[in-house]
Amino acid sequence: MDRRILVVEDSELYCQQLDQILSGPGREVTIVQDGTTALEMLVEKSFSLVVTDLNLPDLNGLDLIREIRSRDLPATIIVISGEPSVESAVEAIQLGAYDFVVKPIDPDLFQHQVEKALEARRLVDEIADLNTKLRRRFAYHNLLGRSRRMAEVFAKVERVGSSTCTVLITGETGTGKELVAQAIHQSDVTRRRDGRLVAVNCAALPEHLLESELFGHERGAFTGADRQQIGRFEAAAGGTLFLDEIGEMPMGMQAKLLRVLQDGRFERVGGTEPIQADCRVLAATNVDLAEAVAQGKFRSDLFYRLNVVSIETPPLRDRLDDVPLLVHHFLHNMEERGLPAKTLSRAALSRLVRYDWPGNVRELEHVIELMVVTTPGPVIEPENLPDEIVPRGEEPFSLDFDHFRPLQELTEEFTQRIEKAYLARVLEKYRGRIDQCAEHCGLSRRSISEKLRRYQIDKTDFKPANRRTRKAAPAASPFASSFDRA
Repeated sequence: MDRRILVVEDSELYCQQLDQILSGPGREVTIVQDGTTALEMLVEKSFSLVVTDLNLPDLNGLDLIREIRSRDLPATIIVISGEPSVESAVEAIQLGAYDFVVKPIDPDLFQHQVEKALEARRLVDEIADLNTKLRRRFAYHNLLGRSRRMAEVFAKVERVGSSTCTVLITGETGTGKELVAQAIHQSDVTRRRDGRLVAVNCAALPEHLLESELFGHERGAFTGADRQQIGRFEAAAGGTLFLDEIGEMPMGMQAKLLRVLQDGRFERVGGTEPIQADCRVLAATNVDLAEAVAQGKFRSDLFYRLNVVSIETPPLRDRLDDVPLLVHHFLHNMEERGLPAKTLSRAALSRLVRYDWPGNVRELEHVIELMVVTTPGPVIEPENLPDEIVPRGEEPFSLDFDHFRPLQELTEEFTQRIEKAYLARVLEKYRGRIDQCAEHCGLSRRSISEKLRRYQIDKTDFKPANRRTRKAAPAASPFASSFDRA
């Protein structure tokens, strides 16, 4: 497909020069001489790149950028100017220009800048297309995933959607338990059309406030109760009540909740009239409730009443295949929120895919937002990642050292750390094949084997059959790393 380039320039001389520089195989160059015409053409059809002069007869270059961005027109922009100033260059970049070029134009340098801009545009377009395809193929309501573990979650959510049974959602913090609850609510064919999903954090309130929050209260029930207030059970009528952090619920409230689940009725605090509980109950916890029951911290009868169907949200380290999908999803959402449009290089994405993510999906989202805000250019590279993002099998390299130790001792220690990390990367690249590793390293097969024994590295951990089950090994990445291209 030809890459369309729109040139906006009022000087005939520069129009000819730009046409000569930009024309070539795989490119379609269109030249206009004012910003208004350029904007009309951008609305009519898509262009990969806009090259615009800063000073135009009607709509100047900065105003053109504002219009392009406000209308969300998909084009990368390079600004050129014969009267450059730091202020105008900074303003152009802040408005969303990819680059700022000063006249007279150096043909070779400009050609390089244009190629970089077109490549950046290609990556953005690819990600937008990928997002559309992935959402169709790997989305279930508000859940995303293409891994086997997430496919199991999708299947369970779909099965419980046709029933009214209580569901216990378990998993570590940050794995998306509330998203699973939302998906169950959306797929529930038994709820009324106007039925809401009402959430309560059981760990956020003391027992007396939690009781009023769940069941409501009558006027005068306690100090400050100046009017009748319905509770979350009533608010969720015809829909779903989601009890988050159920493992932190006080024992006294556990007994009251159990009675509601058994009888299907409750009374407001300070009231005597029974009210029918007309909602489905979902609960979530990051606590091992079976262990809590054994320790006397959670009622066994309530545990069995809640645990009719159990859905475990897997930690991100067990579904690393989903990282690229989630990354693209977060980048897309952040761009829609008005944050700068960014893409990840394959090397950076490869590092994310091989990280353990102790904070799970929530940590990944926070890292992506941090990189979007702090990365200066349009492409996020490995050096833009936070220091703590260290892939499996790698240790952060630091030059911090104790200068009171002998130099030879320090040198040996750093050499061993480098060799160990290097060998792990080479083994990952060649799937544990010693002969290919030796050829790559420029060492004999015997030398490689001796180093593996010294550093207690098992080559079989890098074999294809073991890569997905080995917990300590680097996870396979669907993208080549920067090391692979070396």
